[in-house]
Amino acid sequence: MRVRIRTGLVSVAALVAMAGVGLGAHDFWIEPTAYAVQVGDPVGIHLTVGERFAGDRLARNGGQIEKFVLVGPSGERPVIGRDGMDPAGLLKLDAPGIWFVGYRSKPSSVELTPEKFEDYLRAEGLEHVIDERAAKQESQLPGRERYSRSVKSLLRGGTPASAAGYDKVLGLTLEFVLEADPVTANGKPLPLRLLTNGRPLAGALVVAYKKDAGASSPGSEALRARTDNNGRVVVPMTDGVWLIKAVQMERAAAGSGADWESVWTSLTFMVG
Repeated sequence: MRVRIRTGLVSVAALVAMAGVGLGAHDFWIEPTAYAVQVGDPVGIHLTVGERFAGDRLARNGGQIEKFVLVGPSGERPVIGRDGMDPAGLLKLDAPGIWFVGYRSKPSSVELTPEKFEDYLRAEGLEHVIDERAAKQESQLPGRERYSRSVKSLLRGGTPASAAGYDKVLGLTLEFVLEADPVTANGKPLPLRLLTNGRPLAGALVVAYKKDAGASSPGSEALRARTDNNGRVVVPMTDGVWLIKAVQMERAAAGSGADWESVWTSLTFMVG
């Protein structure tokens, strides 16, 4: 398999997304050039911003990377790449089995009008922030937010004798952890948990999409549900490529220059 590398200027749409404009309407995810590969074959890792698997690929920006790693049977190592490169990373699996790519960004800031901020909060299931703003008479104030990305993707190398490792925790700020191997989940519910700094996050809105399932239609959402008290949610599965996402938001620390701190997470993988 050949991996095509593009360098140069990022598209205007991608620059807008990177700056946080229209933040409430954009997901962020890892999209590898293949989810199932042979050991030793090159794999390109795209960082993508958009909605329902449609969006812009972002060039690598080392100044925004806090962590970009490949984790699997032989351990953990950095995902290599050059600034301005798309794919944002290149890698090869050196052993059969289940691998994860994990990406954690440094924080960025955005300010939205009161109306746009509350629309975004409703769309992402963050009604507790709307309620707190109302209780503190802040509803007419702009939304000043620091946000970061904390995402992962599952790759499968070779034909492993064991499926061990699907439940690997990477230690990201916010991450989904699978409780079953998705390769066997076709037609079955797939359980997973949402962790924040290693602890279950209860009450978070989880949304799941299947690629090429009618991206423009709200009906393309296979799941829109809250995590339980153990951070757990169950997603119905069919063959294909999936994206599962969630957002966490809390009051920002004093002196941060923002009123709210959010972390966006997603998990991509292939079933079947």
